[in-house]
Amino acid sequence: MKANLLISYEPTHALLAKEEASSLLSSVKEKPKFLEADTPGLFKISVKDARKAVKELSKTYKKDKEKFKYTCNYVPIDDWCKSSVAEMQKKIKTFDKVIKNNEKWKMELHKRKYKDDGKLIVKLTEMINKPKVDLEKPDKIIKVEIIGKEAGISLLNKDELFSVKK
Repeated sequence: MKANLLISYEPTHALLAKEEASSLLSSVKEKPKFLEADTPGLFKISVKDARKAVKELSKTYKKDKEKFKYTCNYVPIDDWCKSSVAEMQKKIKTFDKVIKNNEKWKMELHKRKYKDDGKLIVKLTEMINKPKVDLEKPDKIIKVEIIGKEAGISLLNKDELFSVKK
């Protein structure tokens, strides 16, 4: 079973964050399965529909920010691969067919336990041959979450991920 949802949290409050994540996901009719995550501050979770769950949780957050005391970022993951540049490029290249020429896009890259030469974002974005990069208001977001030797990669609409403003 692979994780299809990453939730980051304040590592000093892991138990409270897990209770909060469980409760929030249950409130949007998901049954979260917490998977092994050897990175403090990050839950790897398997749910039925991560994109739908994140959209619903975003609505919950807009109504009642108090429910989000310990968890921070909610990111659906489409697929996992090795965190080698070649493997990530291969996955990202498939998004070039999906992003339309008239759509604005950006890439968000988050690295944990990973060292690179500082040119990683360039090496990954060059796989997308679309003219409209927009870092402020993209239609599509290529999300790359690198955790050591593996990378979770997604192509998301702007309403399919969110961050709690602390």
